[in-house]
Amino acid sequence: MPRLHVLAVSARLPAWAEQACAEYLKRMPRGYEVKRTLVKDESRLAVPRGAKRVVLDERGRDLTTVEFSRLLQGEAAFIIGGAEGLSDATKKAADALIRLSALTLPHALAQVILLEQIYRGASLLTGHPYHRA
Repeated sequence: MPRLHVLAVSARLPAWAEQACAEYLKRMPRGYEVKRTLVKDESRLAVPRGAKRVVLDERGRDLTTVEFSRLLQGEAAFIIGGAEGLSDATKKAADALIRLSALTLPHALAQVILLEQIYRGASLLTGHPYHRA
């Protein structure tokens, strides 16, 4: 079973973003375990041992949905920085450095988009018709 972690340096999100994140977590296909953890400081990020480190950064690589879905096989931790981004050390320790958009996204929206893409990728991998490409 794929175990996925969304680790975000963040304070509590606005209600609309919390609601959207909860909706995508609720929709996750059977067999996908996704845990979302918010921390106030990057030093408190706890990546599970053995998990692929997928760091989100505006200078990261663009992926197609199919390429992104490959990151969902096995255990992976998706790391989102706070307003100041992430340290060079965290970026260098990444197994993959990706971006959600060439645009700078508000933190709350980045979490919603990431969870939607995780849902989309998991749906693609399980043959669910949500992704229509």
